[in-house]
Amino acid sequence: MVSTLAVPGTYPTLRDALEVAPDGATVVLAPGTYRERIDLTGRRLTVRASGDPGSAVVDASGLDGPALAVSSGDVEVEGLALTSDDYPAVAIGGGRVRLRRCELSAGYGSALHADGGSLVDATEVRVVRGQHGFVYSDAGGTVDSCEIRGVSDDGVIVRLGADPEIRGTKVSDCGYRGVYVYQSARPVIERCEVSGTGDAGIVVAYASVTRIVETWVHQTHGSGIVIGPGCTAVVEQCRVEQTAEPPVAVDPGARATVTLTDTGGLPRAGVVAAGAAQDAAEVDRLLTELDSMIGLAGVKNEVRALIDEIQVNEWRRGAGLSVGAVSHHLIFTGAPGTGKTTVARIYGQLLKALGVLPNGRFREVSRRDLVGQYIGHTAEKATKVFEDAMGGVLFIDEAYTLARAGGAAADFGQEAIDTLVKLMEDHRDQVAVIVAGYTREMSDFLDANSGLASRFAKTLEFENYGPDELVRIADRIARNDDYVFDEGLPEALWEHFGQLERDRNFGNAREARKLLEGMRKAQSGRLRAMGRMPSRDDLRTLMLADLRVAIR
Repeated sequence: MVSTLAVPGTYPTLRDALEVAPDGATVVLAPGTYRERIDLTGRRLTVRASGDPGSAVVDASGLDGPALAVSSGDVEVEGLALTSDDYPAVAIGGGRVRLRRCELSAGYGSALHADGGSLVDATEVRVVRGQHGFVYSDAGGTVDSCEIRGVSDDGVIVRLGADPEIRGTKVSDCGYRGVYVYQSARPVIERCEVSGTGDAGIVVAYASVTRIVETWVHQTHGSGIVIGPGCTAVVEQCRVEQTAEPPVAVDPGARATVTLTDTGGLPRAGVVAAGAAQDAAEVDRLLTELDSMIGLAGVKNEVRALIDEIQVNEWRRGAGLSVGAVSHHLIFTGAPGTGKTTVARIYGQLLKALGVLPNGRFREVSRRDLVGQYIGHTAEKATKVFEDAMGGVLFIDEAYTLARAGGAAADFGQEAIDTLVKLMEDHRDQVAVIVAGYTREMSDFLDANSGLASRFAKTLEFENYGPDELVRIADRIARNDDYVFDEGLPEALWEHFGQLERDRNFGNAREARKLLEGMRKAQSGRLRAMGRMPSRDDLRTLMLADLRVAIR
């Protein structure tokens, strides 16, 4: 015969009823607030509210423990509001527990903490306050049709091999992440909604294996879904929208299949490396911009080869094939004024459009930005610069100056190199480092650290521009500034550029800009000496006489 114990009624307090209740009994709480705790070990009991869900409140605030603590046994709790302050509202350390239509509230602690191999099934449970919502640590069970709202940290944490099935659950307005899966956890997340998080919506890290199915992630301050290195994930028919860039981030060291559904319901399939969906139209636009640069045929071919390799790797991932680790760090060698900075910017934007880098931002630095003035200062400066460039391109111009010999400054430069080498390896999937400088000096730079050369995927050689290319560059600069060349001037420019010595002081495109500036000044003197108001054509036209004055 199953016993039913009423509180208050047959027993004045909840504690009294629990002490005498036989296994299999049901303890029924009338509406009201009970300043008590439920602490059960090895019991088989049901505790439920007699009225509407939440009408019976078990408030353990100030009582040095959770409102509900179970260390073993088989316990079912239905319709209660469970409240604590600096402890979890519910702490399960073993056994099997079923929570139905309960409301959980905690102060500093989590609303529900399950560990010790326990099985915890939560159905229609609402979390209204807590540091964390649900924490499954070395535990299993189901989370079905629950709601977690307004916690100060992570909404759901699954860790240490825990494998709950989370279905039909809404996680919103959390201070940090919506769902955090790590330490070899193996959950299933199905038909859930995650929104309004202070950081990423769903994060999978540290060798975890996860299935995320038909889940809607939106309005997150961080990326929608993040799959970390060493993890295995299937993201199937999910919607990810109104998130930070990139919407979905898959580390190159992860094994993942991603199929997204946009708001129109059309499937959009593909694996996203380091994060974002690929933007084919933007890739085409950027490659067209690269092709429009004058000269640099070899450099353009090398960049296209790099882009082709990245694309094929994504196709391989999508087919479930292995893909080796790829470095996106590059070496640009050659004289000044050959387009190295412009190509570096385009390369960063290409990596963003391909989903390799989250934002493609471009940070250009030199020796003074990396090298400090006293011992320990350099590592701090170099690390700060590197962190600021995360997600995009760090372009170090005249990088060979870091390896200058002689004096204390050389030691600090070496410290900067050593710091960069370690950071480049630790974060090779999160940033592209491009070092640039003269060809011979860059060879000396690479010898400054035994591991430096191996960090770079490729060296791109930027050759000096010839006279034909410099005339085209000068013409393009002039037209952009609303100037045109008079008859005979292009031929004279070709002859002038052909006579310039291509030594290390030769500035390439800078020579063309410098010459045009001199020609504009010569034109200004010529026009003022005309004795009349110049016409529009006069104001636009650069003449052979202007070139002669500029090079005199």
